[in-house]
Amino acid sequence: MMSKMVNLNADLGESFGPWPMGRDDDMLALVNSANVACGFHAGDPAVMRRTVALAAKHGVSIGAHPAFPDLQGFGRRRMDIAEPELEAMLIYQIGALAAIARAEGTRVTHVKPHGALNNMACVDASLARCIARAVRAADPALMLLAPVLSQLAVAGEEAGLGVIGEVFADRAYADDGTLVPRSQPGAVLHGADDCVRHVMRMAETGALHSVNGRQLPARIQSICVHGDNPQAVATARAVGDALRAAGWRLVPLPELHAA
Repeated sequence: MMSKMVNLNADLGESFGPWPMGRDDDMLALVNSANVACGFHAGDPAVMRRTVALAAKHGVSIGAHPAFPDLQGFGRRRMDIAEPELEAMLIYQIGALAAIARAEGTRVTHVKPHGALNNMACVDASLARCIARAVRAADPALMLLAPVLSQLAVAGEEAGLGVIGEVFADRAYADDGTLVPRSQPGAVLHGADDCVRHVMRMAETGALHSVNGRQLPARIQSICVHGDNPQAVATARAVGDALRAAGWRLVPLPELHAA
């Protein structure tokens, strides 16, 4: 039986220069934690600072959302980077956001890898350990927000990090617990109602449910609504309302981890 405390998070700060992405102001009024892009797949220093300030204003806990160096591909393309170089890239991104957070009178409390980096680390134990090393090197007090049942979650625990198990409100799951690739039909759930049904089924059963009907028990602690989805605000509001109506208390990640 899962605790009746859960976190709702979103990937934010993904605008770049004059190009807007998502509705961060509205999302920050609905979620408990924000994963802020650190400039490698999206975001820039001004966007990072603005997003951190807004998150602090709303009492939303702040996480670094580091990625492969892939602005053109929004961090969704696979890359083969030597582990020492990748580890340095991750520390660099986490450190940049941490400095901005300090300048705004707040702090970074967690790290969540983005896109292809996250997906690859779910099944690649060596890459997962590289990420965990980088997080620990940047700050051993940081939590690692990692997909449930993933190699990344295992690596974080082995590294002694506080690991928070995450599921996605708007993504379908394969039989092995990984995300259905975006290139396949049905990989992304677009309507708020579909996302609510998906989330509540996972919350009520304490398990992932694959597209083929397989049920995979998991410790579900945080639910992500992708901020770049046109339906993100409606989905976040609907999911939050449904969880609260079912007796769940939505809290920032530090409070969840301390419980």
